[in-house]
Amino acid sequence: MSALLSARGLELRFGRIAALDGVDLDIWPGEVVAIVGESGSGKTTLLRVLSGLVPPDAGGVIFDGQDVLGMNEAARRNLMRTQWGFVHQNPRDGLRMGVSAGGNIGERLMATGARHYGNIRAAAADWLRRVEIDPDRLDALPRTFSGGMQQRLQIARTLVTHPRLVFMDEPTGGLDVSVQARLLDLIRALVAELGLSVLLVTHDIAAARLLAHRILVMRQGQVVEQGLTDRVLDDPQHPYTQLLVTSVLAA
Repeated sequence: MSALLSARGLELRFGRIAALDGVDLDIWPGEVVAIVGESGSGKTTLLRVLSGLVPPDAGGVIFDGQDVLGMNEAARRNLMRTQWGFVHQNPRDGLRMGVSAGGNIGERLMATGARHYGNIRAAAADWLRRVEIDPDRLDALPRTFSGGMQQRLQIARTLVTHPRLVFMDEPTGGLDVSVQARLLDLIRALVAELGLSVLLVTHDIAAARLLAHRILVMRQGQVVEQGLTDRVLDDPQHPYTQLLVTSVLAA
């Protein structure tokens, strides 16, 4: 079995600042990988480069044998509609706020070729149930939902097409602690059920521990430590990782 996504030697500079400095990464089928680090560590930049949104200065990204960085825009959009998904920190970035909840989910299905209105509507209602939203809200606009409901709706829209790889950028950021806990449990259950590969960017060590099989710790554009999540968090070797873990324990 080969890695689903591989990146080698990723470099990206913004002036004198090295946003990415020789980053290597592999994600295997069915694996959840978390990237953790403080603000400015390069974790979100890495996510955007891997997903083809930002070109690096050097390096390569391969998804299932395809050269992501060499794709044209149409091919990359098709990949994002079919085999990839993206869950944004702010659900408003991943939803069409003027389209109903069912319409948001249905649009993603239609992008993969679905055309039967009844089947699309039934699938949308089923996915609302799966993310713990009352199907009676199928025709409601996302702006009438709470922040936690909007995030669950974005997850439903993303996962309805069963993508092979999902990028998640701080999916619980900005939510109340109780809402975060429910959302993390939901994400963990859906990822296991669907056998998804996930790249999770988070500053939340607890979220990384709950969801990820492996963890990468970034600082100043470099991966300073990586390994199985429990090993890295229970026995951190790099001083920066030790500082991150200690700060969480002391909070």
